[in-house]
Amino acid sequence: MGLPKLAPAQAAHDKLKALGILALNGMFDEMDAAGVLRYAVSDVLPGDLAIVSSFGADSAVLLHIVAQVDPSMPVYFLETGKHFPETLAYVETLKKQFGLINVHAIHPSADDVARFDPNGNLWESDPDSCCHIRKTEPLEPVTEQYGGWVTGRKRYQTRERGVLPHFELTSDDRIKVNPLAYFSDADVIEYRQKHNLPEHPLYAKGYKSIGCAPCTSIVAEGEDPRAGRWRGLNKKECGIHYDFSGAIANPMTAASRHTLWKDGAFIQDPFKDWVEGTKASEARYVHVPLPEFLANRADYLANPHPLGLLVSPGEKIEEVADDLARFASVAIKFPAFTDGRGYSTARLLVERFKYAGEIRAIGDVLQDQIPHMRRCGFNALVVTHEPTRQALIENRLPEMALFYQPVGVAEVPVGTRPFLRRVS
Repeated sequence: MGLPKLAPAQAAHDKLKALGILALNGMFDEMDAAGVLRYAVSDVLPGDLAIVSSFGADSAVLLHIVAQVDPSMPVYFLETGKHFPETLAYVETLKKQFGLINVHAIHPSADDVARFDPNGNLWESDPDSCCHIRKTEPLEPVTEQYGGWVTGRKRYQTRERGVLPHFELTSDDRIKVNPLAYFSDADVIEYRQKHNLPEHPLYAKGYKSIGCAPCTSIVAEGEDPRAGRWRGLNKKECGIHYDFSGAIANPMTAASRHTLWKDGAFIQDPFKDWVEGTKASEARYVHVPLPEFLANRADYLANPHPLGLLVSPGEKIEEVADDLARFASVAIKFPAFTDGRGYSTARLLVERFKYAGEIRAIGDVLQDQIPHMRRCGFNALVVTHEPTRQALIENRLPEMALFYQPVGVAEVPVGTRPFLRRVS
């Protein structure tokens, strides 16, 4: 079954904005999970809402409520390729028992897995990258089809979720609905028993929060229910959620924090700043300076993690031409508005080396430069200048109708005679 293509319900979203997220959260009793979901489906985002379920230890409760409210609601399951066999069997059990007729499995890109996790053990050395490849990346294009989505998160699960509301406004102006936000562990158990819901096969064995098999362990009595997720690591979320508390990002203000402009919006940047002294074997989701890469080329090529390349003025992209396919992104630095050497680097990437990945401009990126950057091949921008941010958001960049240096073979600069141009 193909993924449903739904247009955003703009009118419904405008209505929500007018009502106000705080007023909306004040409309429901803390334990009225069914009322929250029913209102979200019928009044907030009718026909524009989906649910993302892990089919884990607590999933039966929310999916049972979904089945009562709207069994045709799209339900997405991230089939990471790392689940317990018991979880995959549980998916089929709940689908059949609850009459859920619109369940879709989302798989990671086979190319990404082959490139970054060929041996299947990336979770061991870099769980953040593993989650990004197997969860965040596959889910993003799906959730973009909807004005909002439903989660099974609860306040009691972690300290960071302790102020989770029923409704959240995310950084990209969509809605997250958390019907079970105020449910405790005891509430979940009581609901499950009251409605005689099937229990996850691993729950009785001590697995209180169940994700991918390699990163899930048994929880001891008295431990946080999610203590068995990524045990021993400084990791609490897989990356597909923003915590309302702001521990990861405050969804009410995250848009103002994001600086990466790509595909028409400011989005979360998966790349972190390069830290001097980082070992080549441990680097991941950073733009490696070109000289650093050349000095340790073999080690970086052997590194299985996603990497980018950082090119500063004066550095020659030609020196890494044979290795460009290794990089998911190339960041070109503009140290000053008047330094135009980065444009030539971008054109070399696109026209000579046929690089098809992300080409991002960083540094002194201002609105007057952006039309020319786009002509030269930039498809991502890191923007911190507030007037430029607003110009991008409001789509009021200056137009470039006249130019003297053509890009490619199709453009003809003003004042020239195209029939005299030599085609190389």
